[in-house]
Amino acid sequence: MGFKCGIVGLPNVGKSTLFNALTQTAAAQAANYPFCTIEPNVGEVAVPEARLTKLAAVAGSKEIIPARMNFVDIAGLVEGASQGEGLGNKFLANIRETDAVIYVLRCFENDDITHVRGKVDPIADFEIVETELMLADLESLEKRKANIVKRANTGDKEAKAQVALMDLALNELREGRPARYAKVPADDVKAWNMLQLLTAKPILFVANVDEASAATGNAFSKLVEERAKKEGALAVVISAQIESELAMLDEAEGKEFLETLGLEEPGLTRLIRTGYELLGLQTYFTAGPKESRAWTIRKGWTAPKAAGVIHGDFEKGFIRAETIAFEDYVACGGEVGAKEAGKMRSEGKEYIVQDGDVMLFRFNV
Repeated sequence: MGFKCGIVGLPNVGKSTLFNALTQTAAAQAANYPFCTIEPNVGEVAVPEARLTKLAAVAGSKEIIPARMNFVDIAGLVEGASQGEGLGNKFLANIRETDAVIYVLRCFENDDITHVRGKVDPIADFEIVETELMLADLESLEKRKANIVKRANTGDKEAKAQVALMDLALNELREGRPARYAKVPADDVKAWNMLQLLTAKPILFVANVDEASAATGNAFSKLVEERAKKEGALAVVISAQIESELAMLDEAEGKEFLETLGLEEPGLTRLIRTGYELLGLQTYFTAGPKESRAWTIRKGWTAPKAAGVIHGDFEKGFIRAETIAFEDYVACGGEVGAKEAGKMRSEGKEYIVQDGDVMLFRFNV
């Protein structure tokens, strides 16, 4: 599991520069003109996890396997995208299956990089892009609804429930509000998510600032942070240019570079940590001589469900989970030491996995 984020924004706000930096590739061409991204770009990155390295050292692991995160970068959206303006609308389908949407907002002045609307205004940029996503959702629902209504009229209970959820979303969208504002009953959340509405997803704001503002932010990024609070969202201040330069350096050089800028860690690390917080995710580990590995799960998951991330058979045949807290695993020198010190616990089906748990699952085939 990990998570998948769609990156959206107007042209020339730094989306592709950020994508290139985060995935440490040049797969997305960053250029100073609208629509330079003419195909959706999908990149996968390792989730930074310092604890994993420590675990591997203690366990004597031959291999370290981090959790993964996907970014989907689409062409810059413009006003009118939902009516076919620009290229962005063609690629909206590529972010319908993502877990969250990242709005990249330009928070820097630069006469050499054209702003598609002629001035820097991150809040106006956000509102334009969100409006286009709302219009795309509205069109999608209206197209799909007629067939579902026909099924519902035959007495199909599932179709009736689906129509009710569609109406819930349509009520918000027709009032000019994103679908995430709808109050969805807890029992209907799974069916709601299956509607794959762009504006129903959690959102994360990235305020793309100039290098000088990377550590402290600026007036533009402060506006973004205020809007994020209003939306019940989270915001991260990043300089895509710095991340781009950082991607070209080795670990030691990168650390030195960050220190000169007054930064403690790369923007990628902050972005992923914020994304985990937004989606309610956490990490557990498996460790041994062969490999130490990080696994991403949602907070509140039970041991059997967490085991299912490794393999469905682990969940179906779950017996128990031998569990050691990360700190105890390291302090006791590994599994044997933790067991001798009474720090290994045998947890059953009702156990709620905690962040940092080191687990060994017992199951029947």
